[in-house]
Amino acid sequence: MMGKDEEKFMPKIVALVCKWCTYAGADLAGTARLQYPPLVLPIKLPCTGRVDPVFIIKAFEQGADAVIVSGCHPGDCHYMRGNYLARRRFIVFRELMNFIGLQMQRLHFAWVSASEGAKWAELVTQITSEVASVGPAPTGWGVAKNEKRIELPSVKMADKPKPIASSAYEQMTQEIRLLVRKLLSNGDIGILIGYGIGRLGNITPTFVTSPEETERLVLNERCVHNLSNYLTNSLVTKFGRIGVIAKGCDIRAITVLIQENKLNREQLHIIGVDCGGVVVNGSVALKCYSCAVRHPTDCDSLIESPSPVETQVMPDPREELISWLEALSPQERWDFWMNQFGKCIRCYACRAVCAMCYCEPCITDRNRPQWIPTTIDGKGNLTWNLVRAMHLAGRCVSCDECYRSCPVGIRLDLINRKLYKVVQENFGYEPGFDAKVNPPLTTFKESDMAEFIR
Repeated sequence: MMGKDEEKFMPKIVALVCKWCTYAGADLAGTARLQYPPLVLPIKLPCTGRVDPVFIIKAFEQGADAVIVSGCHPGDCHYMRGNYLARRRFIVFRELMNFIGLQMQRLHFAWVSASEGAKWAELVTQITSEVASVGPAPTGWGVAKNEKRIELPSVKMADKPKPIASSAYEQMTQEIRLLVRKLLSNGDIGILIGYGIGRLGNITPTFVTSPEETERLVLNERCVHNLSNYLTNSLVTKFGRIGVIAKGCDIRAITVLIQENKLNREQLHIIGVDCGGVVVNGSVALKCYSCAVRHPTDCDSLIESPSPVETQVMPDPREELISWLEALSPQERWDFWMNQFGKCIRCYACRAVCAMCYCEPCITDRNRPQWIPTTIDGKGNLTWNLVRAMHLAGRCVSCDECYRSCPVGIRLDLINRKLYKVVQENFGYEPGFDAKVNPPLTTFKESDMAEFIR
């Protein structure tokens, strides 16, 4: 039972439970007259596989001090594999919440069968005590702090990817123009998505539909856009077979879209280009250091650099920043991310530029029910960014277009990279390399480890 000091604070705990096992187990605890703190609000769902992370986020958003998710033991699911799929989702979601600074005493997962009333009573007693020991949930959900802000340290890398020379890019540009002119003239493609020079001299996505327009095409280190984002647009698909100029990281995004049945590989002509790293704001993009696909292979045509491109994979600067954040206390991480999300103006540039954000309607546009507040406030900002991160887990190829396009500089790249590593380390999976493999959060292995589940 709780001590005198803990009794001063009565935590609000929400339990999302499977109706077949845990709910019945909780009912058994009651009929057996087992005593445990009456501070848990159980919400019955068909299966833990139905527990969307947004349910947990909404519980915290609306004032819960802790959330419990509980269901049948693995192998006992009434829907065959719901809890197996849920287990993988919990692994990723728990890491996300820990990374933003939520104390892990506030988020619990357990397997409780219909016959385990005693386990339910013991579980609730333990969790209530743990939550009482850490106090009320953090306030200022998604609201920037006024006090001194925690700033990320500067990262100085000893080595940088070897860039491709300007003269080499000029030669590659000429090869692209000749190839695209031939493809359009022969009717092999109806449209080409590439890079061109905008009115202000900047590089912009360019759409070419006739051989005469190929002189607009260019290629250089400023061609940073992930053009796969346009491949599913109906204004593009109406032209028939599509040609696209793609760096290695762009091809990985295309592979994910094929994997998710959003693209037909036969309707694409992928023109792969060697890449020595792209430049953003005068510096080599952080994503380029650890790139393993500077010389793409899964393409229909390849425009190679006159001199061999460097393929050595270097340490990722983003992972150094992630390690720095993880070394902070939970409260410090929470304050850092609240300041980040507090800047969000809900322009949805991150969504617009992401090839994987193709849902219609997007969850933030739904109003029946309205899961994410549409106003520019703390609750809506934090919920939106967390839900989007979970939706990209196991799918994001770390192209960092969301971070580059964010007008207020929210470090979305660090969240996405963190979940990328979580998926890689737990499930041995990296997105964008094999379109025939099932995405990690749509499948499972009985051997999946989740030691945090009670």
